[in-house]
Amino acid sequence: MGKNLKEENSESSEYGEPAQYDPTFNGPVRKRGCTDIICCVLFIVVILGYMAVGILAWLYGDPRHVLYPRNSTGMFCGIGPNKAQPSVFYFDILKCVTSINIMAATLNGLQCPTTQVCVEKCPDVFWALNPIAYLPNAKPQDYFNQSLCVPSFDLARTTLVSPIHLLGANSANYTSGDIVNSFNAKEIGVRIFEDFASSWQWIIAALVIAMVVSFLFLLLLRFIAPVMVWVLIFGVLAVGAYGIYHCWWEYDNYRKSAVSITDIGFTTDFKVYLQVKETWLAFLIILSVVEGILLLTLIFLRTRILIAIALIQESSKAVSHMMSTLFYPLITFVLLVVCVAYWGITALYLATSGIPVYKVVALNSTQDNCGQIGGNETCDPQVNYSWCRSARCIFIKYNNEGLLQRNLFNLQIYNVVAFLWCVNFVIAMGQCSLAGAFASYYWSLNKPSDIPTFPLSQAFIRTIRYHVGSLAFGALILTLIQIIRIILEYLDHKTRAAQNPCSRFLMCCLKCCFWCLEKFIKFLNRNAYIMIAVYGKNFCVSAKNAFMLLMRNIVRVVVLDKVTDLLLFFGKMLVVGGVGVLAFFFFSGRIRLPGSNFRTEMLNYYWMPIIVVVVGAYLIAHGFFSVYSMCVDTLFLCFLEDLERHDGTMQKPYYMSKNLMKILNKKNRGPKNGKGKD
Repeated sequence: MGKNLKEENSESSEYGEPAQYDPTFNGPVRKRGCTDIICCVLFIVVILGYMAVGILAWLYGDPRHVLYPRNSTGMFCGIGPNKAQPSVFYFDILKCVTSINIMAATLNGLQCPTTQVCVEKCPDVFWALNPIAYLPNAKPQDYFNQSLCVPSFDLARTTLVSPIHLLGANSANYTSGDIVNSFNAKEIGVRIFEDFASSWQWIIAALVIAMVVSFLFLLLLRFIAPVMVWVLIFGVLAVGAYGIYHCWWEYDNYRKSAVSITDIGFTTDFKVYLQVKETWLAFLIILSVVEGILLLTLIFLRTRILIAIALIQESSKAVSHMMSTLFYPLITFVLLVVCVAYWGITALYLATSGIPVYKVVALNSTQDNCGQIGGNETCDPQVNYSWCRSARCIFIKYNNEGLLQRNLFNLQIYNVVAFLWCVNFVIAMGQCSLAGAFASYYWSLNKPSDIPTFPLSQAFIRTIRYHVGSLAFGALILTLIQIIRIILEYLDHKTRAAQNPCSRFLMCCLKCCFWCLEKFIKFLNRNAYIMIAVYGKNFCVSAKNAFMLLMRNIVRVVVLDKVTDLLLFFGKMLVVGGVGVLAFFFFSGRIRLPGSNFRTEMLNYYWMPIIVVVVGAYLIAHGFFSVYSMCVDTLFLCFLEDLERHDGTMQKPYYMSKNLMKILNKKNRGPKNGKGKD
């Protein structure tokens, strides 16, 4: 076995020559220069431009246009003079439906043409005007509620006409038969906020539990990683064996049945297919073949599975010696939140950067003697068109005549591109920094005494000082692919109704290809960042060296990747599922803690804190396990280079742990036999 491994790592191949021994190399190169300077300058220019776009959006935008509703006079509800009136009351919401065709034909925008007023609380009953209000000496203010009228409507100088005319006029002084409709976008948000206010302590407690469980799971990997891996492997085999038994049992039950699959033909009721023997025979054959492949894979790749287990254990040791790495995802998370918040705020301010444009429209101009009122006449929403009952000053759009407004679409595209580039750069920076720290652990000959002081800080400083350009280069490649995927999704959404089967198939193939390309680029970038952290070369050289090294060891790469992914996925699901179930039983009132004054009745929506806990637990678990996964990948590349560079002699001792050397039947010979110890 040792001879085969030596031949495997030493022979030349189409994927380049193996790495050569370098007596001066003992870990991440400290004397290095700046890489990919052109891309670094381009990234800085884009960031400066992104800041300029944000400043322009902040100067000209007004997010109140989308955060607060308006009444018919254009005033905001919930702020300013209407601070105590956050809700919007629609006098006749049926007008919103019946007038769609009219509005679309006459205006370039669309807004419900019924009167809207700001109210403190929406009416919840059907109401009508008392017929006495129509008597000649009746005073409208005695029968109307001024809070349900537009501010410009003066009850003291208003006289009522016949109810028949009023019903057809759609005027501000609405009477009998109008439907009570309202909309309060903030009400649900207020209730959710109340839920958070009454349960935030328990939400934080649940997230702390998720953090502790994640940490304990990673700690257990150091001691019982072999047990967990083999339990998972044999568990999969056991499930497959049971599936084979069940298929045989079902096949035996239907074997004497006279009905065959040819008698059934094609049907959308798939339960019918489960009642014929041919279906269970096909399942039996497929499961048997898969089970046989898994068994053969396990037999022939058992040594490589042992290598994967040893690397997982070694990763646990590396993390335990550098506990600060477990908390680095907090920095990445904060930076990502900043990127998302900046993108969202900039997009919001850009979308509202124009002055609102209002145009007047009269739905019953002939009946109301309104004259020549058309949809192209601008108006002031504060003016009351008392001479035309059906006239409405309606918001159409935001003014797009200025230089900034004419380029809003381009600026929004720039906002999205810069946002994706920044997000991918932040992730790349975290991966490169962690890779530098874990590489310094592996290339320490005597662990832990040779591990540098503050390895993560040193790796982070090296990354920021020398390799911003390389990280921006890799992030830019990934960003371009993500933009293409967004464009494909947009085109698919817009043209879905007009697509034929052939075009749908081509679109599906394109989306699938670019999805696979994105996954491959992420994998390549990840390994390129490891090489950058260790050797300090530019992105292209690092990506090429990483790819060649992985291809020279492709079988080990596949086995390690799948074993690690399976184990970490199991750990994530264990954390998220366990904390989620606990949160469900607690917030739904099924379990109560002794001495706790929390009750389910205190919540408006008990599922909201559950969702927050589940999402938070996933983010926490993902942060912990992403560090662990990065550690495994970094140590794996270092391990492959170690095999190619060294042979265990006194001049070329191995840096790997004794456990790995034992699995590979290797050892360090000569007076320096103690090197490479755990």
